[in-house]
Amino acid sequence: MPELRTIAVKTQSRKNKPNRLRSLQGLVFLFSLITIVFFLHNIPDYFHTLRSECILQSCSSLAPAPPTTLETLREYGLTLETYSFWFVSIESIFAFLFYLAAVSVFIKNRREWIGLLAVIALVSYGTTFTSLVYLGSEGSPFWSQVPEVIAGVGRIALFLFLLLFPNGRMIPRWTIFIFIPFSLIQLASVMLPGTMFDLLYWSSNGRLIYYLTMIIVTIYSQIFRYRKISTSVERQQTKWVVFGVTISFLSSIIISGFFVYPVFTDNPVAYIYLSASLYAVVSIIPLTLTMAILRHRLWDIDPLVNRTILYGILTLSIILLYSVLVLYLSSLFKTEGNFIISLFATAIVAILFSPIKERLQRVVNLVMKGRHDDPYAVLKELGNYLVKPLAPEEVLKVVAETIKDALRLPYVGILIRVNDMEKLAAVTGKVVFDEHFFPIVNGGEELGRVMVSSRSPEEAFSSEDMRLLNVLLQQSGPIVQNVKMTWGMQLLAHDLQESREKLVLAREEERLQMRRNLHDDLAPRLLSLSFNVAAAEQYIKKCPDQAIKLLGDLRSVIRTTVDEIRTMVHDLRPPTLDEFGLLGAIRARMEDVQKTVAQEEEGTSTCTYSLQIKLNAPEQLPDLPAAIEVAAYRIITEALVNVVKHAKASQCVINITSNSGDSFIIEVTDDGIGLPAHIKPSGSGGIGLKSIRERTEELGGRCIFEKIETGGTQVKAWLPIS
Repeated sequence: MPELRTIAVKTQSRKNKPNRLRSLQGLVFLFSLITIVFFLHNIPDYFHTLRSECILQSCSSLAPAPPTTLETLREYGLTLETYSFWFVSIESIFAFLFYLAAVSVFIKNRREWIGLLAVIALVSYGTTFTSLVYLGSEGSPFWSQVPEVIAGVGRIALFLFLLLFPNGRMIPRWTIFIFIPFSLIQLASVMLPGTMFDLLYWSSNGRLIYYLTMIIVTIYSQIFRYRKISTSVERQQTKWVVFGVTISFLSSIIISGFFVYPVFTDNPVAYIYLSASLYAVVSIIPLTLTMAILRHRLWDIDPLVNRTILYGILTLSIILLYSVLVLYLSSLFKTEGNFIISLFATAIVAILFSPIKERLQRVVNLVMKGRHDDPYAVLKELGNYLVKPLAPEEVLKVVAETIKDALRLPYVGILIRVNDMEKLAAVTGKVVFDEHFFPIVNGGEELGRVMVSSRSPEEAFSSEDMRLLNVLLQQSGPIVQNVKMTWGMQLLAHDLQESREKLVLAREEERLQMRRNLHDDLAPRLLSLSFNVAAAEQYIKKCPDQAIKLLGDLRSVIRTTVDEIRTMVHDLRPPTLDEFGLLGAIRARMEDVQKTVAQEEEGTSTCTYSLQIKLNAPEQLPDLPAAIEVAAYRIITEALVNVVKHAKASQCVINITSNSGDSFIIEVTDDGIGLPAHIKPSGSGGIGLKSIRERTEELGGRCIFEKIETGGTQVKAWLPIS
């Protein structure tokens, strides 16, 4: 029953969700429709107010233009009707652009409530930004309050939208504790006009602090979301909104500064153009906001920002340069308004335009993305660093820093493969976001990889990034190859030094062992033999029987001593090698192993297999150094012991070949159970396999231990004859 109730509640919740959404859509549509109708209703009244009250005299602080005279209007070919008509048209077109953006968002994004918030904000902002509804409804106690209601709702919707955009979550969460008091004050100001809560009765500083606090919180929220939370799509959406608001805000400030100059206040036509420019730059907001919400051509924002910054700075630079030249030349030649001076300044500006533009373009590209436009300069700087005497680690760090600075990446690391192991050879910066790996290839061989951290979460590298990165990776290939060769030579020299030390230590250990054997064992026995000989000489005449007994003991001691000497000699070099040669010694060892296996089979009832050993070798071996013969014999002996002890094989094949007189190749293959799971093929293995590996490496050879797919194990060793 509880499960059924839970299912019923979830089902009812799913049914109620579309109903709530439709209700919210209906409210947004109704609010927008009433607001637009209210705006349209005020257009005639606004036109009448401008024509009759606000053109020839000061009527309100909300008037769109300063008062003028009929004579001034006639001078510029205007009348009261045409002058009023231009302001009504400009402000109406401005509002209709916001309405058009709101309709587009409502049609395409009405199923998301953050899109509905954008609709309310666009409709409200477009309606109340101009003075049309304020002056149009002036004089009516009821209708004059409606613009403040629309503006209050619009401010709440706008700031809530910016705090939630683009993913619908309020991040960081504490911003809600700033937004709620802000909204309550807005509602109180609308519902309780004329009281202490009415924002119109606050001081200018109080209103500034009130709105500035909310603006700062909103900006911080977008920056925090952009740097810490947003995905790549959300970051691009945020860029569109920030771009539109920033351009609109800065342009509005610049254009608003011209309203105080008499050249505009005294010229009605210039004032119309200036007002139209102001509303045009503010209209960027609905355009970019719509682009961000509808996710249309999001990835074009970076080039757009690049060009905007470039031409904005370029325009400002040209204006300043022209102004400075004209003022300087005018003061120098004591003239004002001279056409020749203006022409000369224009020529200088025209000449400097292209160099200034190119220099600014490089600076803007460097700040925004990196040095994509000048890879030659990047490679030249890298070459200048590399001609200096640097250690291999410093060389790689220079390469890493060059890649980091050229692409403006937060982190770059270079990994190099040395002796089948990847080593982090150089690091610069700090990992911030996702890591990406790119191979470093030279001569068809992958020498290592470059590990980079993206500039933002889930950001894909652009085609310009990849082109510059590929150029740098191609140039890095020979550098990494040289560093790798240097490290290889250093490792080889280190290994050579270790080998020399091992040889010296092994030689001294062998000498110490021989000294101990001779001093502690053979020398006392030989001394004992001399005593026995002296005693026998004394007993020959006195007691022949005792002399015979002493001589018999002497014979036994001599034989034991000879056996021990032979054992010592055998440890140095198997005597069978000198007696039968390498192949004969191997065959003798094979017979001993087979005899041992046969004896084990006779004495153990559980042993049910028989080992067959086969030798494949050329009839005549080349002349081999003594060390090669001993190593080959020991390797084959150790491999056979491993087969007997561990393989449980029925067959074992020994192949001996010589590769053009340069190397001596030994293969021992069995059909047993193969290598154990805990021993990797070609690994060091146990004591026996380790002994085989050490013997091959001492002579500069190599060996592998492989598990055959059909079953069994193969030991293969290459010994250099030369």
